[in-house]
Amino acid sequence: MSTMLKLTCLQNCQSWMSTFSTVTAKDDSVPVGVPMASVTYIDDSHAEVIDPPKNEEMLDVTELVGEHIQHSPKPNVTSYGNVRELLECPVCLSAMYPPIHQCSNGHTLCSGCKPRVHNRCPTCRHELGNIRCLALEKVAASLELPCKYQNFGCLGIYPYYCKLKHESQCQYRPYTCPYAGSECTVAGDIPYLVNHLKDDHKVDMHNGSTFNHRYVKSNPHEVENATWMLTVFSCFGQYFCLHFEAFQLGMAPVYIAFLRFMGDDAEAKNYSYSLEVGGSGRKMTWQGVPRSIRDSHRKVRDSYDGLIIQRSMALFFSGGDRKELKLRVTGRIWKEQ
Repeated sequence: MSTMLKLTCLQNCQSWMSTFSTVTAKDDSVPVGVPMASVTYIDDSHAEVIDPPKNEEMLDVTELVGEHIQHSPKPNVTSYGNVRELLECPVCLSAMYPPIHQCSNGHTLCSGCKPRVHNRCPTCRHELGNIRCLALEKVAASLELPCKYQNFGCLGIYPYYCKLKHESQCQYRPYTCPYAGSECTVAGDIPYLVNHLKDDHKVDMHNGSTFNHRYVKSNPHEVENATWMLTVFSCFGQYFCLHFEAFQLGMAPVYIAFLRFMGDDAEAKNYSYSLEVGGSGRKMTWQGVPRSIRDSHRKVRDSYDGLIIQRSMALFFSGGDRKELKLRVTGRIWKEQ
């Protein structure tokens, strides 16, 4: 390693340590103090690289395992912001995880973005090479940071390399809008989404655990992959979404009705529901457990987890000359003991 590169590394390390020295343990709510780390910049083409951290579980951000959670007051926003900025990739703006790459001038970026910039530093345009910033990786391994969903109620403090894994399944992470008639990207907690459905999507809102709906379509031979109806029910202190739509099952046009729970899957399993459709002295029934809105509308529909009615049967239930669809769907929701 050249004298110039060593000098650059030393200057960068001093700059980082100056920033991190402000993050102390005076307040348990901010990231814990960071020990002074020796600085080592490794060129992968000339030296052996030892990947920190040693614990493989800290790098596994997809496996859902038990976590140690420290609850604390809200963190110091200024200190946390400084730390987060140092560990933020300048290209994708996401948190950086090993291997963290850097150019000869000390500018860093994540491994995922390195191929995207054609091995050129996005900050100074110098060639990146294979230089690893082990100092910043070790600093990150020493940090404990709050969950990014703290504003939604999560008070957990997590080691840096466990934080992403926790956030991928945090119970406080926002829900996406359950409306299926358009590609709505709105997200938030349940009270916010209820108001959003009512005010922005003009969804019918009902109180009670029983329902009796009539669905009418003048030309039932026009089957499109589009939602016909979404109704929100409020009962047992919770909210439920009743979906009814037409879609193609292979070459056959069918109708499906199903219920989704506005909350997590674990709580959804505390409830059950039944659906019934009929006419001309015949009826079809369905009983099941509502799916959480964590599962997308399309995922539930494509799993056929609901009351499915073939078009020929639906027209039979409609009666008359079978030129108009007139279906009456009844049902109820109850809480399991």
